[in-house]
Amino acid sequence: MSTIAAVSTPDATGGIAVIRISGDDAFKIAEKVFVPVGNKIISQMNGYTCCYGIAYDDGERLDDCILTVFRKPHSYTGEDVAEISCHGGIYVTKRILRAILKNGADNAQPGEFTKRAYLNGKLDLTQAEAVMDIISAKGERELRIAENLREGASFRKIKKCSDNLIRILGSLSAWADYPEEDIPEVNPVNLCRELRDVRNDLSSLIEHYDSGRIIREGVSAVIIGKPNVGKSTLFNCLSGCQRSIVTNIPGTTRDVVEESVRIGDIVLRLSDTAGIRQTSDVIEEIGVNIAEKLIYSSELVIAVFDGSSPLTQEDMELLEKINHKNTVAVINKNDMGILPQIPEELSKFIPHIVFLSAMENNGIDTLRIAIEDIFHINENTFSAPSVANERQKKCIDSALICVESTISALENGELLDAVNVLIDEAEQYLLSLTGEKVTDAVVDEVFSRFCVGK
Repeated sequence: MSTIAAVSTPDATGGIAVIRISGDDAFKIAEKVFVPVGNKIISQMNGYTCCYGIAYDDGERLDDCILTVFRKPHSYTGEDVAEISCHGGIYVTKRILRAILKNGADNAQPGEFTKRAYLNGKLDLTQAEAVMDIISAKGERELRIAENLREGASFRKIKKCSDNLIRILGSLSAWADYPEEDIPEVNPVNLCRELRDVRNDLSSLIEHYDSGRIIREGVSAVIIGKPNVGKSTLFNCLSGCQRSIVTNIPGTTRDVVEESVRIGDIVLRLSDTAGIRQTSDVIEEIGVNIAEKLIYSSELVIAVFDGSSPLTQEDMELLEKINHKNTVAVINKNDMGILPQIPEELSKFIPHIVFLSAMENNGIDTLRIAIEDIFHINENTFSAPSVANERQKKCIDSALICVESTISALENGELLDAVNVLIDEAEQYLLSLTGEKVTDAVVDEVFSRFCVGK
């Protein structure tokens, strides 16, 4: 493979920037650009050592730098790697990279350093995908999930399932191919028991997928309610600033106002909408129609009700619209006193009810607890092995279908020759998941989502 180079730090001004070179000619190319102080020779430096020197481009001094050497196979990519750390100016960083490319390196493609780590056996495919999750983590819990994936917790569980399937396949093949040998016959009852263990392990990986995905990617959420129940006040309270105009005039909010807000460990891609009601105002009607569409497209509905006033026909019609959605009923204006019949009425439609005063920023923590309960966010979410993305989930889903079909076939008395094909198919899906048997197209697609320089 060619020697590649890229800037591995963000494309922005900072204290330092790092240009990474990886490949067989990494040290030779670095020597053409970087001159160490003290007559050191880069190609003779030990791994994990640094030296101070000057970066040049055709004799023109560019910057004082530090060069770090990593020797194969003990590097991130598994290849020889040289990293030049320079002052973090955008222009000087690009000049040094340009000099490196001029002297024989190719520009690295998105994710190519991590791709080479995978191809050189430094990471399996699930661990490689976790690297991008670590980069994009916005909080401690996201980082814990990503680190758990990178450390290989999911891979170990998948490998256990894969090894069990291989062992079963070996037993079936030996028994079928060498009938003259004294090989014990495979017992369908015992085989079913072993396959149920595999099924349970695969199911447990899928179990935490949605909650883990929500922690990583966030939730699309919409605040709805009739006019003047405090939707925009709640939106501003969650946003931490005045994003929506708040007045006591019904119909003030006409357009959708959007903001990403964090509540506990969950990021809500939150929309504030027009109050849902019948109106003759053409512009307000458009806002109401948009709000109703967002009810159906959002993953979470935060339905706001005025706790100080009896429920109206508009409230009841709204409850019909949000039937079967993930919904939190917010009984607002707690500071004005809550009518006791309101929670009784709402509990007939919505199991998750919270009381708060958006005006006084009081009770938001109860909203957090309700949302975490809806999406099953708990301590296990951050420690249990799980799958990171739709590619991994699809592989496990497919393997799970094959295992369940095998169990069903055995219970129905099918011949062992027939179930052998299903077990082998399940094994192929698991090998594809970890990258032990995967097409180049899948590998390219995985790493295309990475940033350049990683």
